[in-house]
Amino acid sequence: MLGLMSPCVLGHAVEMNWLEDFLTLAATRNFSRAATLRNVTQPAFSRRIRNLEYWVGAPLFDRSVFPVALTPVGESFQRTAQDALSLLRVGREEALGFVPQIEEVVSISASHTLAVSFFVDWHEQLQSRLGSIRARVVADHVAGCVEALISGNCDLMLAYNSPLLPTLTDIGRYPSIVLGSERLVPVSAVGKAGQAIYPLDDDTTPQPYLCYSTDSYLGRMTALILARENLSSRLQFCYECSMSDVLKRGAIAGSGIAWVPERAVRDELSTGRLVIVGDASHTAPLDICLFRHAEHDQPIAERIWQTCLKIQEEELL
Repeated sequence: MLGLMSPCVLGHAVEMNWLEDFLTLAATRNFSRAATLRNVTQPAFSRRIRNLEYWVGAPLFDRSVFPVALTPVGESFQRTAQDALSLLRVGREEALGFVPQIEEVVSISASHTLAVSFFVDWHEQLQSRLGSIRARVVADHVAGCVEALISGNCDLMLAYNSPLLPTLTDIGRYPSIVLGSERLVPVSAVGKAGQAIYPLDDDTTPQPYLCYSTDSYLGRMTALILARENLSSRLQFCYECSMSDVLKRGAIAGSGIAWVPERAVRDELSTGRLVIVGDASHTAPLDICLFRHAEHDQPIAERIWQTCLKIQEEELL
């Protein structure tokens, strides 16, 4: 029973990792997904959650439902865990002398693809409305971005989101604004006749396939498309990488078919170096979203958030 303290945990101090694990699971409500985000095996992740529950002295999650749900104790403990991590982060930065002046710098965690293909134009749009904005952008895979947001190590997060595969399910704690929309599209290099080197509609010869790592967000999105359209038999694995820019370069070099965000290859599509293969059924919608922690109120982050809301409202008129 969790109501009794475990001998292995009794008398031990709570670990910072346990709190970060707890907040990640509270956001995803899925042990496997949370373990991936925390870069640990699921058994190890489950043990750490269990140790935290022993330390608290009560169950934090109801494991009898799917997805798992916070117990009343877990809901009460969630704010405590977030506040504790935030205080530790601020204390660490103050000790190191890294705390900027109020409204000086906004910290943004962004997926690699959006950092390259979206951030600069978006930053210019914001500056045209708000004046100079000083930003610290950390490009990472989506799992790393989510972890930075959950742990309070960034003010805002730029990441893809899709109804097919939500990036964060706890929209009350991590609200988002849609900044733009695009598609995940399959592309191929073009031959001398102006046709795709690797046509996706050829069901007789498997085409070389440049894929994402299976634990990446775009990798899971691509896997949904392949399963939905029964495309696996038409593709032959060539190599994988979690960064879309690497796959794009491979497609340009003629190494195979790659699924990439359309915005990331707009120049190559317009100049004819790449072409979209297949049809609309082989694509998937992607929203470019700005996420925040609902309980954080860094002034410059709040100004950016309100400006993005206003832009969204104007576009809907």
